[in-house]
Amino acid sequence: MRRRTVLASAMLAAMATPGIARAASPGPSVTQQGTTRLDAQAVYFVSYDGLVNNNSFQKNGLFTYKGHQYAAWYTATREAVVARRVLGGATWSTVTLPHRLKSDDSHNVISMGVSKTDGRLHLNMDSHSDGFFYVKSVTGLLDNPGTTAWTSSVFGAVQTTLDGLALTSQFTYPQFVSTPEGRLQLSYRAGISGNGRNALAEYDGAAWTALGEWSSSTGTYAGSHGSSTARNMYLHGIDYDVSGRLHSFFTWREQNAAVMCDGGGITNHDTGYVYSTDRGRTWRNDAGTVVGTTGTSDTVAVTDAGLVVDPLNPDHSLMNQESQTTDSTGLPHAVISYVPGRFGQCTTDYVADRTAHGRAFHLRKNSSGGWQKTEIPVPLNSSQRTKLVLDRYDNAYAVFPHGRIAGASKASGYTDWSLLYDGGDLNAFGEVVIDESRVRADDVLSFMYQEKSSGTTPSALHVVDFALPA
Repeated sequence: MRRRTVLASAMLAAMATPGIARAASPGPSVTQQGTTRLDAQAVYFVSYDGLVNNNSFQKNGLFTYKGHQYAAWYTATREAVVARRVLGGATWSTVTLPHRLKSDDSHNVISMGVSKTDGRLHLNMDSHSDGFFYVKSVTGLLDNPGTTAWTSSVFGAVQTTLDGLALTSQFTYPQFVSTPEGRLQLSYRAGISGNGRNALAEYDGAAWTALGEWSSSTGTYAGSHGSSTARNMYLHGIDYDVSGRLHSFFTWREQNAAVMCDGGGITNHDTGYVYSTDRGRTWRNDAGTVVGTTGTSDTVAVTDAGLVVDPLNPDHSLMNQESQTTDSTGLPHAVISYVPGRFGQCTTDYVADRTAHGRAFHLRKNSSGGWQKTEIPVPLNSSQRTKLVLDRYDNAYAVFPHGRIAGASKASGYTDWSLLYDGGDLNAFGEVVIDESRVRADDVLSFMYQEKSSGTTPSALHVVDFALPA
């Protein structure tokens, strides 16, 4: 105890003594390490202005676990493939699953998750407001990758339920997230765009359980142009922080186009935020008030107070399902994007207007409990989504469409955003799929992208790695 006291006193003295300074944390930087090719001929078609192999809302299309990295995609022949490599290795080993992409719909992504209680890999595939396809590996596959064969024999049969648990006939947007205890949760939307509800299921290592729906599609939203009585909540993500709190940013999409100034826009409005301290069973607004209970009739609704942390009407083509993360202290951060009012107060073609004038913004909760928003001075040049990650020093990185990377330092209060990499050598189509877990594993920003093509001509699919400050 005496030695600890002396060391602590010495450290305090050093911090207080002129001429003795602590080393400053490094600012954001990226150093390209290399690119590996997953597939020379991946399926290619543009749908909803996106690609099925690279829709950034999928969680996780690329992830890292226990020294290996995993990726999933559809080939030119529409077969579902899952691959792995030793972290940082040049060679990927692939397994072709007995499932083929059923339609040219970019919503029908492949999402992966790991149940840490039993080391299984789980995949959910190929759904847009209809049925899904699910497959899981043998026990321990991800715990012992060096001694477990990577062949089709380690995966079970493709199912249309979760081991017999039927969820909904209108299923979209699967996102897997591991709980602090190692259970695996599956977030999804039941219903359709403009009239859907968010829901959760949970796997405990033995069986899946439906926790139920937690957001509402009902209630009246009244704007300056008209009103709407149906909607869905689009999530920017669903993530646990270092203390086990579950965070989710979201936007609302109204069913009735009368809420917009022009029919060529998009009915998304407002950025909201909720959190859960009991693994998604109840949901609280920013003030800590319970606003919904999963699996009951009291779910999070557009009419609930205290949900909106950044207000915006439906006239600015606000994007849904952008990106979120939490920092080393558990504070939530998000990227949102829309057409700012300085370019006009009414978008009339959301793809064209976002491409011409769209801007991304970094929205975060600060240590004082307030919300701060900073415009990132990099034009979108795209209608598509931007991803957000934080490094070990809580510096922020925005990965724009086409693989461009901007960064801002925590030390500046995230006010010094600048472009770090222009993506020009990638020839990437648009959105990219980030490996969120690898940043924490070895200080590498790794993302999957597909090369530009035309029509339905297949193109190459890659993973590129950038070293971050370590």
